[in-house]
Amino acid sequence: MCLLLASMAEKGQGRAIGIDLGTTYSCVAAWQHERVEIIANDQGNRTTPSYVAFTHSERLIGDAAKNQVANNPINTIFDAKRLIGRNFNDPTVQSDMILWPFKVIADPTNKPMIVVTYKGEEKQFAAEEISSMVLTKMKDVAEAYVGETVNNAVVTVPAYFNDSQRRATKEAGVIAGLNVMRIINEPTAAAIAYLVDKRATIHGEKNVLIFDLGGGTFDVSLVTIKAAGTLQVKAVSGDTHLGGEDMDNRMVNHFIKEFKHKKNKDISENPRAIRRLRSACERAKRILSSTVETHIEIESLFEGFDSISTITRAKFEELCMDLFNTCIEQVKVCLQEAKMEKSSVHDIVLVGGSSRIPKIQQMLQELFDGKKVCKSINPDEAVAYGAAALAAQLSGEGDDKVRELVLLDVTPLPLGIGLDGDLMAVCIPRNTPIPTRKERKDVFTTKDNQTSVSFPVYEGERSRASDNNLLGRFTLTGIPAAPRGAICFNVCFDIDANGILNVSAGEATSGQNNNITINSYMGRLSKEQIEKMVDGADKYKREDEEHKKNVAAKYAVEDYAYNTRNAIRCAAKLTEDDKKKMEDAFKSFIQWLGSNKLAEADDYKNKMKELKTIFNPIIAKMD
Repeated sequence: MCLLLASMAEKGQGRAIGIDLGTTYSCVAAWQHERVEIIANDQGNRTTPSYVAFTHSERLIGDAAKNQVANNPINTIFDAKRLIGRNFNDPTVQSDMILWPFKVIADPTNKPMIVVTYKGEEKQFAAEEISSMVLTKMKDVAEAYVGETVNNAVVTVPAYFNDSQRRATKEAGVIAGLNVMRIINEPTAAAIAYLVDKRATIHGEKNVLIFDLGGGTFDVSLVTIKAAGTLQVKAVSGDTHLGGEDMDNRMVNHFIKEFKHKKNKDISENPRAIRRLRSACERAKRILSSTVETHIEIESLFEGFDSISTITRAKFEELCMDLFNTCIEQVKVCLQEAKMEKSSVHDIVLVGGSSRIPKIQQMLQELFDGKKVCKSINPDEAVAYGAAALAAQLSGEGDDKVRELVLLDVTPLPLGIGLDGDLMAVCIPRNTPIPTRKERKDVFTTKDNQTSVSFPVYEGERSRASDNNLLGRFTLTGIPAAPRGAICFNVCFDIDANGILNVSAGEATSGQNNNITINSYMGRLSKEQIEKMVDGADKYKREDEEHKKNVAAKYAVEDYAYNTRNAIRCAAKLTEDDKKKMEDAFKSFIQWLGSNKLAEADDYKNKMKELKTIFNPIIAKMD
């Protein structure tokens, strides 16, 4: 939705802070000494692990919780952000549960609950409660620094978080005793940090790509920044289940297999061993960002056996290449949705700890034809910095650079109405800047003497209306009876500055009109549903193109095989041995075709190369 900053209604609420509530690490910042300052915790660290641990005597949060995780894996909770706002039967929850040492069960409403033993008793906590504990820690860190009670905060979330996840995050803030003034998208917060830092050097407009790859989520946004202080989001893309932890998992699985091969021992069912291995893999991943090889040595990992291994940067990149490719593909999607050429992007800003990975930076630079990425902003702190700048403005603090900011966001999916024949008539295309107002004047009656018309409002990418998400419907009555197509309607979609969608329709001759108001999050889809719709619209097209490519490759090798066989058969100069060699190869090829009905283009190309190694020397004799 559109955020018009510095609304008078929110000023004067007292000191406010910005919190980057991360999957693996969290960060807090505040306006202090006429600038935004990142606040170090009681250990002197500017980021705090998003860990909560329960023991027989106490609850630990942050560094203290993470430091004892190897000795208490089943009662140390992390990754709460990957559970928040989701159902227990969500496929991502089910896949993550396999990797977590702690226990997760479903409550009667299908909400995931984390089970721990605390002070000798079994306790169940929702993800919101665990996140609230992390928020409480960040609140305490801020209060110790500013020397006063802090009740207000701006909390960040991934751009692709759905309404349920956003609401759950806000509830976590309430549980922590915070008034969450805004839930702001992480890449948008990073864009604010960029603007505050670079505003003096911005002249006219700058198109900035925010590449935000954190511990558990990935976002990419294209933002146009104006010297006057306006940030307009052109397009967003991303994945709420992609980050550094997925790369850690790849390394963990690799070393589990290696340990089993070397020692004939399977450690996959031992939570303590897995936790120690995971910690070692996380350290190795960080080291590989500055060196090309590192050692992993864990004494007595399992049943007295040590784990001594080496991993190179190249091997790490091989294990994670599909994840890196996914990131780059999302960047391409974002560019396409923004209708922007690569050459029009002035700066590429790296955000999130995982954006430090050299291979990702290299792939980004290659995508943008060698353009250097911006490393002047701390990737671990940029999101909290931007959130604190917004918090300062909303609370009446901040300097001119902060007070003059205006943010404009976009719609994530097309909005339209359902027509006769189950067709979707799009009124507001995907990634349209908001606030916005769009009209359609090409909607007509479809039956003779029709006196009422229903207007269902949909959100989605598919051309068939029923395949999209129904947000609501309203009916227009009292229409004058007339032949089919004689009555025309003016349909208007209006999204205001607060993200409220108002849909209205009117008929001029009778003066009849009606409307429906849809809250910006009413009936919104989950990230998985949005991705399904976006992907579904292109699914069949991609399948058709892939099929055409396979068929073309098949015909090419078949034509080559048959034409060459015929030429060799007719050649008078060739020996019988050469012709027999050709016939055998041709027969083998025909048999291969018959048994490889699902072969793909690459398979046919490889078969072409194989045939040429046999046929070309024979053809050379003919010449």
